[in-house]
Amino acid sequence: MILLRVQGVRKVYATLTALDGVDLTVMKNSFHGLIGPNGSGKSTLLKCIAGAEFANQGSVTFAGRDITRATPAARSRAGMSLKFQITSVLPSLSVYDNILLALQAQEVMGTLALSRSRGRLHGRVIDLLAQFSLFEKRHDLAGSLSHGQQQWLEIAMAISRDPALLLLDEPTAGMSRQERHVTGELLIPIKQRCSVLIVEHDVDFIKDICDTLTVLDQGAVVESGTTQHVQNSERVREAYLTHV
Repeated sequence: MILLRVQGVRKVYATLTALDGVDLTVMKNSFHGLIGPNGSGKSTLLKCIAGAEFANQGSVTFAGRDITRATPAARSRAGMSLKFQITSVLPSLSVYDNILLALQAQEVMGTLALSRSRGRLHGRVIDLLAQFSLFEKRHDLAGSLSHGQQQWLEIAMAISRDPALLLLDEPTAGMSRQERHVTGELLIPIKQRCSVLIVEHDVDFIKDICDTLTVLDQGAVVESGTTQHVQNSERVREAYLTHV
């Protein structure tokens, strides 16, 4: 079942064409990787999907609904969650409270004003802490976590909304080899709950967890298919050798 469909998306900044007729399909409960040389348009495409940018041409359909001109808030309510490359946790709050606040963001104001949600959400917070290897750090300030742990915390916060689609922009940027390996292990169980579209430079990381890869170069799709198909593509090799 198709969850996300991008058709003919074009994005132009003055004289720069960042995306030139991009097509992309993400299936339900699948991991889809988006790779390509620097400047190929990956992050721009992710922003057009999330609503941080609007496409000049083309369409974006999510769960059967045209969201091409929908606001980021409307896309979030429809079941889309985004984690950008730069971590945006609240450093002066505990790890526990960061996740609690992410959960409380979905609550109605009356419930929050009467402080009824903290106890009810406690079990959910603990589950997310355990799922992302942060339980032992639950009382620590988020700002004291390592870079990799802060990334895991932000993914946990994004997942707390129970999205149908999670968008990840270079989730392993700045991580050690060991942290990248752990990140892959932490992401795998998410497939049971939602689809994931990942923009990533680390091809070794992304090929091990994704069902499908789409390769961009100079704003256009070079290749799309299974990991094995893309790895064996002469067009992909040429794009990387020429433009990386």
